[in-house]
Amino acid sequence: MSFGVRWSKMVTKSAPNIKYVVILNFLLFLGFGLYGEVFCHDPVKNLPANKIFGGLKTPTKESSEAIGFYSKGCLSGAVRLEDTGPNWQVMRPSRNRNWGHPTTIDFVETLSENAVKVGWKGLYIGDIGGARGGPMPYGHQSHQIGLDVDIWLYPPKSLSLTKEQRDNLKFMSVRKDNLREVNNNWTLNHAKILKYAAEDDRVDRIFINAPAKIWMCENLSGYNKWLQKIRPIWGHHSHFHVRLKCPKDSSECLQQKPTVSQISKSYNGCDDTLYWWVTKALEPPDPKKIKPKPKKKKGARDYTMNDLPKQCYEIIHLK
Repeated sequence: MSFGVRWSKMVTKSAPNIKYVVILNFLLFLGFGLYGEVFCHDPVKNLPANKIFGGLKTPTKESSEAIGFYSKGCLSGAVRLEDTGPNWQVMRPSRNRNWGHPTTIDFVETLSENAVKVGWKGLYIGDIGGARGGPMPYGHQSHQIGLDVDIWLYPPKSLSLTKEQRDNLKFMSVRKDNLREVNNNWTLNHAKILKYAAEDDRVDRIFINAPAKIWMCENLSGYNKWLQKIRPIWGHHSHFHVRLKCPKDSSECLQQKPTVSQISKSYNGCDDTLYWWVTKALEPPDPKKIKPKPKKKKGARDYTMNDLPKQCYEIIHLK
């Protein structure tokens, strides 16, 4: 069904509805390139943005640009990472989340080549983002502007897995159940791959579980300034999350602040702020201290189109 027909079927009893129908059909007349496959934004219904972006399966034909912030934005001109490449395979392919900014796609291809250098067959690639970025129906808060990518910590045994196998392969954890140490799945090769990733100038920061960073701080010799980019976070024991800097072609992209150097107490981040994650952070709460229940913050799955950068409204309609 064409964009104009779908909008014409809206209830048009009120003046605002009539106004929207007239304006949008006028845009069609001018040839703005809107087409029926794209999900139409009904400002009257004000659907959650993740419902809209979740229905978009193809990218825009515009130039590539990351718009907004990592957890509140969208993506123009996304590029698709092929399901299977020389040194990688995309995991959970049925999600259709292997779209990203060209910088991200190139980064993945480069890192997969480096993984071969350390002795792995390549890499299993997790989520990047949707075809037009934006909030996802489930899962991540970020991954909205094509500059985030999850890399599995599972050393590939095969790069010829079927789609069904990749949709169902179980994760491999590198952390012990005590949340304080890595387990026997963790190897020096994991650290080598993380070093390759962190030393790439395009990378802003990398999120992984605290025990993994602690192991690297305690076992790797030399002046490892690249470790400053490795940031501890909850979870992330079966994959690491790479966040890239805003590319030069994306003037509307918002860089994350504070920077890793600003939040680190040392040149490599191997300090007391790191060990907090495996000590005080794991202590049970003091029953004598009653904390007020925090107010629920608005998250990615609560956003409507009004919460996103205004350019994202165009992204959901353009070819």
